[in-house]
Amino acid sequence: MRLESKVALITGGGSGIGRACAEMFAREGARVAVSDISLERAQATTQFVTSHGGEAIAISGDVSVGDDAQNMVSATVEKFGKLDVLVNSAGVSARNAMPKGSSPEEVWDKVIDVNLKGTYMVSWHAMPEMAKSGGGSIINLSSIMGLVGYPVGMGGGFNPYNPSKGGVLQFTRNLAIDSASKNVRVNCICPGWIETAMSQPFLDENPDSRAFAGRIAPSGRIGQPEDVAEVALFLASDESRFVTGAAYNVDGGWTAGMTKAVALV
Repeated sequence: MRLESKVALITGGGSGIGRACAEMFAREGARVAVSDISLERAQATTQFVTSHGGEAIAISGDVSVGDDAQNMVSATVEKFGKLDVLVNSAGVSARNAMPKGSSPEEVWDKVIDVNLKGTYMVSWHAMPEMAKSGGGSIINLSSIMGLVGYPVGMGGGFNPYNPSKGGVLQFTRNLAIDSASKNVRVNCICPGWIETAMSQPFLDENPDSRAFAGRIAPSGRIGQPEDVAEVALFLASDESRFVTGAAYNVDGGWTAGMTKAVALV
């Protein structure tokens, strides 16, 4: 198995891409710590993993809160004795970050806190444990929206989601250079339109939304969480031992076909 004897902490593991990673990693032999803002969702993932013969624990917490981020790492190490892999999958969009009626400043702060600060905080606490074990792999979730200017959705050019994910990409590169001497690889994945709870409000907005999301990718379909988890699995495994500071677009060709995408907006 590709992750035999490895221990992985997955934030946002209660749903979507994070849950797909937890299930796939466990099938490949990893022991997984599933963190989520909702303990109920985290437990649902761990119950699935354990019912299929895997080992898993559920941890609740907010990645943007320093004490919670530290607890995610310490609880993982306390249970499994080490930490080899971190997947920073917890994230929010401008649509679901705050209750309706929140100010633009409140939405901005929440999106940046969870998507960018949260990635930073959990990585900060994970790094010493990985170095102590002789190395590891940090996998950050950025987005195609962090790669290109695409001022659509809530706030248009003021939408905080794009800069939050662009920040994750730059943080990945910076940390990869700094942590190479510790034998810790740091990479990120830039998903396109993936069918998750986060994208559901847009996909269900009107009858054309789902068709549009599939049409803008040359592949002609919306991605599934497992499409992203497969790439995360490679980055978590020793197969990627010479890969660090890289960004993997999992978008069905969307960024390669930006002219087509923009023409369809």
